[in-house]
Amino acid sequence: MTGKLIIFSAPSGSGKTTIVKYLMQHDLQLAFSISATTREPRGTEVHGTDYYFFSVDEFKQKIAEDAFVEWEEVYPGKFYGTLKSEVERLTNNGYNVLFDIDVKGGVNVKKMYGTRALSVFVQPPSINALRERLYGRGTDTPEVIQDRLDKAEYEMTFSPQFDVVIVNDNLDEACTNTEKLIREFLNA
Repeated sequence: MTGKLIIFSAPSGSGKTTIVKYLMQHDLQLAFSISATTREPRGTEVHGTDYYFFSVDEFKQKIAEDAFVEWEEVYPGKFYGTLKSEVERLTNNGYNVLFDIDVKGGVNVKKMYGTRALSVFVQPPSINALRERLYGRGTDTPEVIQDRLDKAEYEMTFSPQFDVVIVNDNLDEACTNTEKLIREFLNA
């Protein structure tokens, strides 16, 4: 039996990763699809647990090998992607695979898997709220934050291409509502 796919995409700082971590703590037979990236690890991130960290050359070699379900150069020199081997490993073991990926990747995975996948876009209540969240993290410079805000405005134009949009104006409600939505999808 192969599992279903649940795709989460959102602008940086929208709360997507927090919601995904919440879902992973509930009995939904979810397995997290670990993305590959060329960016440097942040804080306590670990290779093979949070991301597969590759050099740009290693990532490009995997592109040439057609090793990705999807990939994108999200920022100049910063690649993100989902390894085919990761999806196959998880679905072949009967897990429902949870993706935490860029909006273009989310749209591409949904197109590839159709009704077997549910695509969820997590949106901040406003750009100002997003700005406050990004500054509150304390992990990025003001220039990086501005780049993320500019990108967020662009990424939010993709929300109509997703099956569901969750506005994260209250994290507890967003988590609870998302869990209910996922349970309905998995039981359909």
